[in-house]
Amino acid sequence: MNLSVNRRLGTARVFQPAVCLLLTVALVAAQAPDPDVMHGWGTIAQGYRTPAVPSARLSNSSRLDSLIRDGKLYLSLQDAIALALENNLDIELQRYDLAIANTDIVRAKSGAFPRGVPLSIEEGPNGVGGPSVNASISGTGTLGGGDIPALNGVVGSGTETDLSILGSIPLATGPGVPQFDPTLTGTFGWNHTSDPQNSTFLPGLRSLNTNATEADVALQKGFVTGATASVGWDNLHQNTNSPLVTYNPSITSDMYVNLSQPLLRGFGPAVNNRYVRITRNNRQVSDLVFEQQVISTVAAVVRLYWDLVSLNRDVAVRSDALASAERLLRDNQASAEEGTRASIDVTRAQAEVARRRRDLAVSKTLVRQQSEVLKDYLTRSVNDNRLTDLPLVPTDSVQVPPQKTLPPVGELLEQAFRNRPELAQLRLQLANSQLSLKGSKSALLPELDLVASASNNALIGDPNPLANDPTLTGGTTNPSSIVRDPLFLGGYGDALAQLAHRNFPDYGVGVQLSIPLANRAARADVARDLLQLRQQEIRLRQLEKRVKLEITNASIAVEEGRASYEAAVHERILQQQTVHAEVEKLEVGASTSYLVIQYQGDLAQAQSAEISAQSDYIKAETALQRALGTLLDTNHVILSNVKSEGTR
Repeated sequence: MNLSVNRRLGTARVFQPAVCLLLTVALVAAQAPDPDVMHGWGTIAQGYRTPAVPSARLSNSSRLDSLIRDGKLYLSLQDAIALALENNLDIELQRYDLAIANTDIVRAKSGAFPRGVPLSIEEGPNGVGGPSVNASISGTGTLGGGDIPALNGVVGSGTETDLSILGSIPLATGPGVPQFDPTLTGTFGWNHTSDPQNSTFLPGLRSLNTNATEADVALQKGFVTGATASVGWDNLHQNTNSPLVTYNPSITSDMYVNLSQPLLRGFGPAVNNRYVRITRNNRQVSDLVFEQQVISTVAAVVRLYWDLVSLNRDVAVRSDALASAERLLRDNQASAEEGTRASIDVTRAQAEVARRRRDLAVSKTLVRQQSEVLKDYLTRSVNDNRLTDLPLVPTDSVQVPPQKTLPPVGELLEQAFRNRPELAQLRLQLANSQLSLKGSKSALLPELDLVASASNNALIGDPNPLANDPTLTGGTTNPSSIVRDPLFLGGYGDALAQLAHRNFPDYGVGVQLSIPLANRAARADVARDLLQLRQQEIRLRQLEKRVKLEITNASIAVEEGRASYEAAVHERILQQQTVHAEVEKLEVGASTSYLVIQYQGDLAQAQSAEISAQSDYIKAETALQRALGTLLDTNHVILSNVKSEGTR
């Protein structure tokens, strides 16, 4: 090949294999979509794009419109639960936590350190509670409810529950995990150097000038065994004014493979794949936390709904009490006009009417307050004017089922141990601590690495015409004595032939040993992880004991609630009979208006007590179902459908 032509084409040719290798490794490095994460995250085309995350849904579902009729929101318990599962923002937040857990799996599969997943749920609001058992409701607007002592701490606190007690433990460091995602690096550049010369060997050369064009490409990847491998291709095209080189311009090309495999510290899939297994466990933990949030939300909806039903019934009781007081007032006024009643009886009756009007007004206010709390919990929008003054009409009524005998606490406890998501969470986190411990134990071992390398080298070029110029070398060089090997003459294709025939190979293998004599950091990490593992085991026992106590208290609350309800029903019947008898006595002059007013108040109190007992019993049943982990099944909630609501 003509020297001038070779000089023109040499720079271009040096880039050709680098570009070919770049395309080849790009195809090799292409990853199939990962089934654990959202579609397309594992492809090369998607690797440099911002992942698509849908905008947050902040509008109410269409179900709400279908429940509004004649300017009122008619709501059954199942409708309320369905609205909460579609619109409740606490559940919507947890749907994003599921996606966040997926991103941690992606990070771990790339060899990066996990960032962790949220471990908290939000309890529903308390509301205003159920009806008071007192005959007269205080003007503060506060009602009793939850009068069963065993219900305290069972029906929900209305605050965030931090699940860090379940074992939110930082992961141990241990040996670093290789980067499983292949990394492609390339260097393409041109460089000119000019070095002034002060040499007796080259008296005629003022400066040594060199033009160099470099094209390097390399691919590096880690493996679950702990190994790190790299392959590369280095190319250099150089043109210099030195008369001492035999070939100018010249091309050097090297292809190499390097491998480093740990044999002790950091060896094996159990150590290097631990973060992937931990993040997959954390994804299951996120599923369980989501289930807990759904359970908490459903429990809150059930409690708020039945409290609203009970408050509405209490309004009816207060209305009946006001009507009976007004009838008594009319009768007393008529009797006073006839002269058969004293004027003080009319005054007492008027005072009682005023008091019962006040009670009715407060009771209606509490219904409105409870309605607003429930509507807020079932919706997303803050500016939907339709809901502001929209009356909420519950269509279900409280029904106390027939007497039933609860199974022994031991059987209930076994059922809870199978169903409670908190226990499953802690078992997974205990498994994570054991996986993390494997990494910290591996760090106790000395570093012993197998290192291997192999490369092929090539040199090609044209005869250096400057070697025939004695003015540059002071006449010390005899051009006729320069012997040029034909193997080194030619173009870039000849360099590739040298690489293919392995004319100039380098290879070697060896081991590298590093022994930390004290190893105190690794020993401290292992000791800490073992201590935290023991703490996890204790937390598991703590949670089991807490579950047992919740089941015991909930069982007692159910039994006490039924007994209280039956007693309240019996009391209400007796009070009705007492009022009826006292009114008959008043009509014949054998009683006084004061006694009738007092007995009517006792009847109103008994009716409120019955409503309150019904509400407490239903809440006790709900608390027991929650403690057993059967609340979702009881209310026909399919968890997979609730998760999919976030993808619509």
